[in-house]
Parts: sequence; C-alpha cells; structure tokens
Amino acid sequence: MAQNSQVSIVCTESREQGIEKALGLLGINPVEGKSVFIKPNLNTADPFPASTHPDTLEAIIKLVKKMGPLSVTVGDRSGPADTEEVMKKLGIPGICARHSAGLMNLEELPKNRWQRMTPDGMHWRDGFLFAKPVMEAGCVITTCCLKTHGFGGVFSMSLKLSIGAVHGDNMSELHTSFRSMRKMIAEVNTAYEPSLIIMDAMEVFTDKGPMSGPRKHAGLMVAGADRVALDAVGIAILKDLGSNSAIMDTPIYEQEQISRAVELGLGASSPSEIDLLHTPESAEVASRVRAILDRG
Repeated sequence: MAQNSQVSIVCTESREQGIEKALGLLGINPVEGKSVFIKPNLNTADPFPASTHPDTLEAIIKLVKKMGPLSVTVGDRSGPADTEEVMKKLGIPGICARHSAGLMNLEELPKNRWQRMTPDGMHWRDGFLFAKPVMEAGCVITTCCLKTHGFGGVFSMSLKLSIGAVHGDNMSELHTSFRSMRKMIAEVNTAYEPSLIIMDAMEVFTDKGPMSGPRKHAGLMVAGADRVALDAVGIAILKDLGSNSAIMDTPIYEQEQISRAVELGLGASSPSEIDLLHTPESAEVASRVRAILDRG
C-alpha cells in the first residue's frame, strides 16, 4: 500500500521558527550531499503575498545550509516584469551573497538549456519549454505563497509556481487559453518533482491576486513534498478564512488544477491520502483544515 502524503501545518509568527518546525514535523533531509535548486515565487516585485517574502527565502537558505548540501542555487523567471529587476527590488542578490548561494536568472538561459516537453494528452499545442537546471538538480525545493488568482488560474500555490520555470515564449498561449489554463498549469508539473515545498501562509490573498487583493492574516507555515496535497490543504485554508466563490463553491478535488494533476499521477488522489501533521499549538487550525478537506 502506498504511503499517504504528509503535510505539516504550523501556527507561527516567526517565519524562521515556523519553517524549522514544519520541516521537523516531516522528519526528512532531502538535501544532504545534493545540488539544491530553490525555486521561489518571483513573478513580480509586488510585496508578499504576491511574491516570496525575502525573510522566508533567507530562512530556507540558512536551514538548507545546515543540512549538508553539495551546493545551493536560487533561480526563477519573472513575467511580464524583468527578472533581474524583480530580483534586485526584492533584495535576492544580497540574500544569496550573504549565504554563499548561487543565483540563476532563468530568463537569461541559452536555448540549449531548455527542454521541450511534449507528453501525450497535453493541452499545450506544441508542448512547452522547461528549464533544464531545475530538471537536473539533485534536489528541488520550492516555496510558494497562498493566494487566489484572478486571471484564470483560480489559485496560485505550488502547482502554479512551476510556471516560473517555463520559457517566456510559452506564456502567450497559457494566458490566452482560458478554458484549458488550469489543466495546462498542472501539466507543466510533469517536468520535474520537488523534494520539498514550503508554503508561506503568514498572510494570504483571499480574492483577486496574484499581485494584489484583499488579504487576511493566517499565521501559518505549511510544508510537504506532494504538490497536490499542498494545494489541497491551501484551498482548505482559504475556505476556512473565507474566499471568493470560485474557491468556496467548488469541491477541492474538483478544482481543475487539482483534478488534472491527479489524472497525471502527481500526488494524493483524495483527501484520505493526506496526513496532516501539526504542532500542539496548531491543533485547532489543523482540525478545522482536516474537516474541510474531508468534506471536499
């Protein structure tokens, strides 16, 4: 019997402590002796939760450095904003320099460092180009925000985060394919498998997004290795906080990003395959999230 996907949920007001506790609950060290690629959410320079909070990225790098990696590289592609400018505005080069981590602007990769992906049954017309450095890394850690997506995605969490490793030339097709957009987002995730996902849910956009919108304070850090399970838990948190009709009125596993990802075998196929781990102070929130997950 396959093991359930474990997702840790921690109530915290400290990003650094919350990340350490969330990873501690999982009891894993996926980075030891490996080249680590950290993929944040740097789509724009708009402040958190539109993009990864600099403190979250720094806390992750510091923790990973203690776990014995061979190397650590941070990389992403922004859009439509210029990636270099986004990284500078968010202070990413300084963070990487302080902790001897490499920094990779995926927008600047040469053509031979992109892999065309054309799996059968995809909704992409001619497939999509995916960044080889992400595919070749010994360990990929992604860190997403928790937010709604007002431009067709419905929500933007760990599955949507992978779009930042797709070539910019593919974005026009994605953004004009409203009927297939959610399925196309899920399909991009067939290109790689993360070893760890950290979702910063200290504050969330409960409507509109992904760059701005109504926000609520949640005070949570969530972690796991299963993108479907992470996003399912994220949607449950949005339902608990109160969100828009696209979130509140649709069962979690009927969301197209989730259902297509399940079809592709990318993660937990139902709430019963998700184990929620929590600290004692997080028990009440975890109980509410569990109940929402089970209701769908």
